[in-house]
Amino acid sequence: MIQSQNKFNHNTKIIGVIGHPIKQSYSPLMHNIAFEIAGLNFIYLPFDVPSNSLKDAMKGMIALGIKGFNVTLPLKEKILPLLKDVSEEANIIGAVNTVVNDDGILRGYNTDVAGIVESLNPFKDEIAGAKISVIGTGGAARSVVYALIRTFKVGQINIINRTEQTAESLKEYFSVKMIHNDFKAHALVPPDLVETFRNSKLIINTTPMGMFPDIDDSATTIKDSFMKGQIVFDVVYNPVKTKLLRLAESQGATIITGLKMFVEQGAKAFELWTGEQMEKEKVYRAIESYLIS
Repeated sequence: MIQSQNKFNHNTKIIGVIGHPIKQSYSPLMHNIAFEIAGLNFIYLPFDVPSNSLKDAMKGMIALGIKGFNVTLPLKEKILPLLKDVSEEANIIGAVNTVVNDDGILRGYNTDVAGIVESLNPFKDEIAGAKISVIGTGGAARSVVYALIRTFKVGQINIINRTEQTAESLKEYFSVKMIHNDFKAHALVPPDLVETFRNSKLIINTTPMGMFPDIDDSATTIKDSFMKGQIVFDVVYNPVKTKLLRLAESQGATIITGLKMFVEQGAKAFELWTGEQMEKEKVYRAIESYLIS
């Protein structure tokens, strides 16, 4: 289903992903499938770009006429000063994951927000004003917190991290940036978090815990952490159902997979680059067949 090399010609528009390392990314698979389904003459390529080569890589992208690209670790924050224009959400979050080359002007976006919003929209009424727990403090966590405040008008947000001081820093950052003061910081000590989890309408894991190959890792293994009526969302998409999601589902919670978010954020980037809508359901099913179920 991925575009074959004989379709590649001088009219083919190139999209890419930059980061270091890059081989773990499933974005080339997703977008090449999406281009194929849409019948678009695009190809998506991975570019391994270490941090110290980022500035030169930006010049190269413009010189080669590359239409746009995704940005992954460790470049999401470092790229901001090199862009001509940065969207509001990317500016507040402090991270860019999608760039559009607009005739030599590089514009940055954070489509993770769209991925989170689309994943949580079915539960909008349930989570408005509710207590939420967010595990992690990285770029994905910042995108989640932004969406929770801006779109869903949630109540208290618990920031949970292995280093409590980092959780405190994130709390302070968003208190200033988005005038939201209902935060609590917690250290990631599962036995101490059972009550916090049980009092949360929505729990979101934004860390790599449980990602292949470390599929036995989980923020908690305590069954009493979850119950019916809760929503548990994990941004990890390989495996599709992480240990955390399996545990939550076994206790009656509603689960949202990271694959849903991955495809939704990809669809937003696809639209920015091509002006067309991604066939999300077909792309989801195609990627799902490549992942651990």
